[in-house]
Amino acid sequence: MPRHYSKEPKNKPKIKNWKSTVGRIWRYLSKEKGLLGLVILMVVISSALGLLGPFLVGMAIDDFIVTRDASGLMQLILGLIVVYIVYSTAMWLQAYWMIGIAQNTVFRMRTELFEQLHKLPIPFFDRRQHGELMSRVTNDMENVSSTLNSSVIQIFSSILTLVGTVGVMLWLSPLLTLITMLIIPAMFLGLKWITNRTGKLFKETQKNLGDLNGYIEETVSGQRIVKTFSQEEKVMDDFLVKSDRLKTSAYWASTYSGFIPKLMNMLNNLSFAVIAGVGGILAVQGVITIGVIVIFTEYARQFTRPLNDLANQFNTLLSAVAGAERVFEILDEEKEEKDEGAAVSVEGISGEIEFSHVTFSYDKKTKTVEDISFKAEPGQTIALVGPTGAGKTTITNILSRFYDHDDGTITIDGKNLLDIKRESLRKNMGFVLQDSFLFQGTIRENIRYGRLDASDSEVERAAREANAHSFIMKLPEQYDTILSHDGGGISQGQKQLLSIARAILSDPSLLILDEATSSIDTVTEVKIQEALQRLMEGRTSIVIAHRLNTIQSADQILVLQSGRITERGSHDELLQQKGFYYELYNSQLREIS
Repeated sequence: MPRHYSKEPKNKPKIKNWKSTVGRIWRYLSKEKGLLGLVILMVVISSALGLLGPFLVGMAIDDFIVTRDASGLMQLILGLIVVYIVYSTAMWLQAYWMIGIAQNTVFRMRTELFEQLHKLPIPFFDRRQHGELMSRVTNDMENVSSTLNSSVIQIFSSILTLVGTVGVMLWLSPLLTLITMLIIPAMFLGLKWITNRTGKLFKETQKNLGDLNGYIEETVSGQRIVKTFSQEEKVMDDFLVKSDRLKTSAYWASTYSGFIPKLMNMLNNLSFAVIAGVGGILAVQGVITIGVIVIFTEYARQFTRPLNDLANQFNTLLSAVAGAERVFEILDEEKEEKDEGAAVSVEGISGEIEFSHVTFSYDKKTKTVEDISFKAEPGQTIALVGPTGAGKTTITNILSRFYDHDDGTITIDGKNLLDIKRESLRKNMGFVLQDSFLFQGTIRENIRYGRLDASDSEVERAAREANAHSFIMKLPEQYDTILSHDGGGISQGQKQLLSIARAILSDPSLLILDEATSSIDTVTEVKIQEALQRLMEGRTSIVIAHRLNTIQSADQILVLQSGRITERGSHDELLQQKGFYYELYNSQLREIS
């Protein structure tokens, strides 16, 4: 299949609010005012000494070399040595201190960003690729860091050098200064043409890098599915398309920004030739001295160099601002807590749950669940049954306030769910989900995640109740066995047992069990069911299950179809109704037999 690659990226986004983004970066930098003041002082000293050096060289030619004054020349050379030693020291100090300022600033920004990610609602993560979010925490922040390390000093130093150079040049020879200034219009037009393109391209590059990172993270995490369906070629084709977008935008960004030093060198050499020629004529006529010509040629280079540095740093700054803006976009997202109003904390929930005519839609258009009403008394088990997409998981999502329902009322112990703080609510809830997620770390640490202040003996007791202790003791390091990412190294059933142990340790009042025994072998399922029975004892439980034999003892079974409750009752009552539940139960019996 032929692949076609575009020469230029399309739909290049602009930086939305340059002033606001730069202002926010400055607010972070200003927290280091004392050290920043020392950096500025060192920049002023180094810029002044950088101007003084060429001036002393010109003096040496006119006052000592032409007049053959050896003793005076030696004194001036010693002065030059001191000047450049102090100059180098100031340059080193400003770089050293600025690195510290930059790292502290980026540390605060990255910490706020990571903290913000934990305050955002679940719908935010449902809309975003995880790899793209990771790119903002890593690539974009590193882009800001590298720019602050060098560009801030360079820009300030270039401005001071430029102003000082022009001042001294005007004092020495207004005519040669005017000739030097003739390159500015050409330089300005060239830089404007370049920077108009690089700003868009750097933003596009950052966006494409985030997209590519997100796709890589997604495909690596789903590698088992890729191989199961033999989709390696499709994944590679999609990767090449995304990679080509990044390559194209990065290529043009680097190409256009690479024009800047070439343009500046050309204008610099042209300026040097003109000053040398005109200066030579003026020196022959006795208007200026040879030393002034030497000073001017050096200052002419110093005049174009800060312009060159400013142009280069401006492109780097554009890239950093683009990255910072992507970071601030996340920081400006509405936090989950903002919609809480006068919500209160609750403790000691008894577990009475009541849904009254509850309706919810993910996209605010198509209703996912509609007119849901049921009541669970403390300690009861409510089972949710139905085909995929019927709304079973949605009910648990809105009960745990991952999403807030649109209409109707939900109460817990008589309190409106929306009047209870999410953090307080979830501290009273335990979750055992179909896909058990374990963190990289020891088994002990993963179980203790349910309650961080739990002792080792409490962790072991929870593992015993979850039927996990026996398999843990067979592992090389037992409870100190380190699991790789997402519990790699143990089976799915064992991960589920650890999840149950984690829930037992948290000692919740309400339980959410979502497909907790799906994709598990029969022997392990028995162990899980025993552990779940211990966990559910005395607690209000909402259970989602495809295997109907696991919920026969539920106090109430709700059958959902197309977002509505179509049947309700105990296992025996639903079998007598001979409706959807009856057909589903019999079909599963036939599959087993």
